Amino acid sequence: MKLETNPPVIVFDGICLLCSRWVRFLLKHDHAERYHFASMQSEKGRALLLTHGLDPDSPLSFLLVEDGHDYTDTRAIVKILHGLGQRRWRWLGHGLRLVPRWLSDPAYRFVARHRYRIFGQSRRCFLPTPEQRARFSP
Repeated sequence: MKLETNPPVIVFDGICLLCSRWVRFLLKHDHAERYHFASMQSEKGRALLLTHGLDPDSPLSFLLVEDGHDYTDTRAIVKILHGLGQRRWRWLGHGLRLVPRWLSDPAYRFVARHRYRIFGQSRRCFLPTPEQRARFSP
């Protein structure tokens, strides 16, 4: 008998245009509909960030919660790409894994810290289509 488990949840910045594009990419390529999403502006997103020791008001907050474990920065990106299951995304994840974390994580944090200036932001959070809505937490 298999125990019911919660799906992996990605907490993202709902007003960041880069983050919203990342979510759209995942919705397009996650054919198994494995990942669920919560914006850091939502009640659930804020609660998950706090539970896992992250500041919900920090631009560095990006979180994957999967099987009771938390992943941030490039570790989260690699894990998500691998979880998409398609060979090309797994290879990209393996390639990112080859970059030492002492280099990749500061690069990630630099982009995260400046993402509004580089990519812009929206006045409203990303809104899923009616078909996608079940994968988003309120």
